[in-house]
Amino acid sequence: MDRHLRNGSKQKQLPGDQLYAFFQSQFLEVSARLGLLGDPHSLGVVGDGTPVETARYPRSKPICDCSAQGLTNCTHPRRYSQPDIDSGWDSSRERYFNGYHLYMISTSDSQYDLPLYPRLHPASRHDSVSLVVGSIEFSQRYTLGTIDKILLDAAHDAEPIYELLDHHNVEPFIDLNVRTKKNFSTQSDIQISPLGVPICPIGMEMKPNGFDKSQNRQKWRCPLACGTKNTCSTPCSKAKYGRTFHTFKQDNLRLFTKTPRSSEKWKLIYKRRTSVERSNKREKVDYHLESGRHRSTKMWYVRLYSIMMCQHIDAWYSSQKETLNIQEIIFTKSA
Repeated sequence: MDRHLRNGSKQKQLPGDQLYAFFQSQFLEVSARLGLLGDPHSLGVVGDGTPVETARYPRSKPICDCSAQGLTNCTHPRRYSQPDIDSGWDSSRERYFNGYHLYMISTSDSQYDLPLYPRLHPASRHDSVSLVVGSIEFSQRYTLGTIDKILLDAAHDAEPIYELLDHHNVEPFIDLNVRTKKNFSTQSDIQISPLGVPICPIGMEMKPNGFDKSQNRQKWRCPLACGTKNTCSTPCSKAKYGRTFHTFKQDNLRLFTKTPRSSEKWKLIYKRRTSVERSNKREKVDYHLESGRHRSTKMWYVRLYSIMMCQHIDAWYSSQKETLNIQEIIFTKSA
């Protein structure tokens, strides 16, 4: 992870760069002009991986003549038509498969669940590793706006990922993979729950009370204090305002997020995480991504980008359907 933080500004040329440049200029720009990607100045994105099976068995050819000599237990190297794939576990189908691990980055603020950047990885690669590679490549190539936040599932809940996103000034909305049910102690009588919420001395969760940008800290308030009234039978503070507590993001990027996980704002934003799953479903089910019989990664990328282009075209038609119908009626009457 440290290597990616140090070298994040160095862009590595990829074979599919020209294909993505065409996709961005001819499709993403159009969708952005139509307002289908959300706010370009504070773009919200979602990342998730999905298995793509390319063949039932690995495809390879011998480079020796052992078979012609009748030797069946040959251990010589073989030539693989797709050397960048391997075997992985498909949890939805509950079986192993040969192929790719497709990591898709899509927009979270679009009602049409539009894809933004695809990356094909070996099938055995984990989502968290795919995110590190895919997010850096995407940020280096996407030129239509600024990424403000990213929504991820619990498979990405790792401290280095929070550090990477914080380094790129991207706010993470990641579901916690709760590793313990015990509260964390502090230097005061306030404890911290496994979800990053301060617990007051009587065992109640404190309420979020705004984020202090000048001090880069989250403010919490007594759950029983309302205005100048405090209904607690054993108040732990003599202040009329009630007990307050501050958590600093840099103390623990994973627990002390800018938007508290217990807030309604966090829950409302995180509801959009499933948009990438709907986008992947359209590619794999509606457009039959896995029906390709290609034997090269180049052709799989061409097929994948073609499907993504169709997704954007569908969104254009859906967003302009009423206008197109009115224009058709006017044209028919004038004719």
